[in-house]
Amino acid sequence: MGFFGTYAYEHGSWKTLSEGELPPLEEPFLWIDIHDSDITSVVYAPAGVGSGVAYLGLTPRTYFENPNASDPTDVLREAAGLAAWWASQSPSGDAAAKQAELLAYLAADENPDGFEWDESEDVDEIDDGDVFVEVKTARFLAALDLPVPYDVSTG
Repeated sequence: MGFFGTYAYEHGSWKTLSEGELPPLEEPFLWIDIHDSDITSVVYAPAGVGSGVAYLGLTPRTYFENPNASDPTDVLREAAGLAAWWASQSPSGDAAAKQAELLAYLAADENPDGFEWDESEDVDEIDDGDVFVEVKTARFLAALDLPVPYDVSTG
């Protein structure tokens, strides 16, 4: 069984929520929902040029092998939206550089090029961020210059 956790970042701090709970939040906010160490749903507002929804690890469409599990994902658009969200918190920062950095974390609607199990591979050489989405989520939050909720940082 993988890791599950739902958190909202609002007013400069995190609060832990019930699984999948997305209550009304005051902008600017960031909401993350980690599902079974495979998917992190990221909802953010204001969305700027993005849709306000991005994924880390796998998208629901890929994970559930169902095109109706989520809307199609445009990682370039979401990276721009998340960079704009970050820039609203860090006005002196370089939004274009942040967009390029965040793009590396976002999941597209296909099997990721990253982790595929190869029994001959040395497991010590596999990056935990390619296996456990909570590790990738902690790194993503650090890239956004946000603190990491305790449960996420400890997996």
